[in-house]
Amino acid sequence: MRFYIFCESIVFYKGVNCLLDAVAVYLKNILDFLSVYVPFTQPLEILRSLVDVSIVSYLTYKLIQLVKETRAWQLVKGIVVILIVAMLSDWLKLRTLAYILNRTIELAGFALVVVFQPELRRGLEQIGRSNFKGFFSFDEKDTTIHTTFTIEEIVKACTELSKTKTGALIVVERETKLGEIINTGTRLDSSVSAELIINIFTPNTPLHDGALILRNNKLKSAACFLPLTDNPNLSKELGTRHRAALGITEVSDCIALVVSEETGKISYALNGGLTRNLTSDILRKALNKNLLEKKSVNKKLAIWKGKSK
Repeated sequence: MRFYIFCESIVFYKGVNCLLDAVAVYLKNILDFLSVYVPFTQPLEILRSLVDVSIVSYLTYKLIQLVKETRAWQLVKGIVVILIVAMLSDWLKLRTLAYILNRTIELAGFALVVVFQPELRRGLEQIGRSNFKGFFSFDEKDTTIHTTFTIEEIVKACTELSKTKTGALIVVERETKLGEIINTGTRLDSSVSAELIINIFTPNTPLHDGALILRNNKLKSAACFLPLTDNPNLSKELGTRHRAALGITEVSDCIALVVSEETGKISYALNGGLTRNLTSDILRKALNKNLLEKKSVNKKLAIWKGKSK
């Protein structure tokens, strides 16, 4: 019995040694493969290789970002599936399937130019419109474009609601987060559109009563409850919507817009103050000033503070 256990121990020991040898050989092969592209003995070559890989990775990220929100993203996933199946067919020695897929992949280079023609054109136009600095800041430009679009949709919705004297209360979140307010309503997480905003505040619909919260150029939540202001000096003409707009701007830096149900007049609340009887042009200027211009000024101040340190 002891001899049998001893023999098993020897076999197990040899098996472990063989496994370790196999792992060592595998790691050595990986290092040999990497050394072709990254010469570990030359620091300058290592730095050059890292820069090369970083640039390719960044360009790949921008390419994915460019096509992710388009139909081309589905085509990209289909191509990845074909590549994986082709690799598996080679590994499993499925010669007929491997031959068909490999021939398909060879022709894919020509087909991609036709299939991705709209995305390639859009990407080249975007690069042509951008300077070298702007090429590395697509996100910031996209945010500015989206914010401008959001402002126009809000102004359009408020103008239409004012014409029909439909009451509305819209809150635009800025630096101070309004998560606890958002949780009191019905989640939307939808894109901003004037038609949707108008539909939300249409009387006798489930979401018309309460506030609509916007976050990061998205309609985040509707039918939300806001805190009312405790200011005793307010005019008796102001209703619950105006008091709620003042209340939320007293405890945060958000912007609140009110369309009066009685008069159809548009009001603008910020930092506990209320501006009434706004036209669409004045409302647009106020939103641009506090959502676009102030954001750019804050970024410049942050950069200046960083340099001064």
